[in-house]
Amino acid sequence: MNPCAKRDAPGSSPVIVQNPHLEGMTEDILYHFDLGTSSHNLPAMFGDVKFVCVGGSSRRMKTFIEYIAGVLGLEDPNSEYPNICAGTDRYVMYKVGPVLAVNHGMGVPSTAIMLHELIKLLHYARCTNVTILRLGTSGGLGLNPGTVVVTKQAVDPTFQPKFEQVILGKTVVRNTDLDHGLAEELLQCSKELKQFETVVGNTMCTSDFYEGQARLDGAFCFYSEKDKQDYLAKAYEAGVRNIEMEATVFAAMSKMSGLRAAILCVTLLNRLDGDQVNSSHEVLKGFQDRPQILAGHFIKKQLSASGSNI
Repeated sequence: MNPCAKRDAPGSSPVIVQNPHLEGMTEDILYHFDLGTSSHNLPAMFGDVKFVCVGGSSRRMKTFIEYIAGVLGLEDPNSEYPNICAGTDRYVMYKVGPVLAVNHGMGVPSTAIMLHELIKLLHYARCTNVTILRLGTSGGLGLNPGTVVVTKQAVDPTFQPKFEQVILGKTVVRNTDLDHGLAEELLQCSKELKQFETVVGNTMCTSDFYEGQARLDGAFCFYSEKDKQDYLAKAYEAGVRNIEMEATVFAAMSKMSGLRAAILCVTLLNRLDGDQVNSSHEVLKGFQDRPQILAGHFIKKQLSASGSNI
């Protein structure tokens, strides 16, 4: 199978897959998307994609595609923005113009599965010069709730910039570098918006929401408040400004595939002050809108700079 035989234009950056076994397949079924290289014309469906925005919540991705359609002047009052992955209940996918929105669920395993199939989809569709943004929520460190953190470096719970995965019984370590230039562009966009505080800092990715993030309110806890505060203080000293559960795998897989990537997460609370998310629904809704507002401004600015008619 070689759905990507068409040569890329000079100066373009294709989406890279690093798997020689794919070439020998007559068809690749993207099972969790309910899409396939034989059943769907992926270049026709997705070949114009330049921006991919991902987030944990399926509802948030639907809200985002409706929002970005308005920002880009592509809203259609007669359109419901159909879920492209309607044949499965694992993920949702929406598209408007050159923007694709996909949810990744919660945590590294769900995110990794989605990214494998997303990267292959973009590759088979012959997409080039794609920017991918993760829009999410997080716990902040030393920041006011509602602050948006643009990730400088994705780090593990020992504050190291790496993603570890066991493959064939062996631990494989992968780099989690993100595009620092893109992070600075997003910070500049926030300054132009003048709507909410935005900072650049390291993001710590953990394997769970409770013990992995030094919370005291899980079903199990075998450490003290002092232990928690000491650990979070070390994280802060290492440059960590927020904590979530997807950053390292997102950074590692984006880098391997040649995608220009950034992570924008709003902080719902300051973890140095407590563990429970106790703001009102209205306040949290306002906070959760902030990454999509920043992403929308960035995308519109990029399209304007490129001379797009959108």
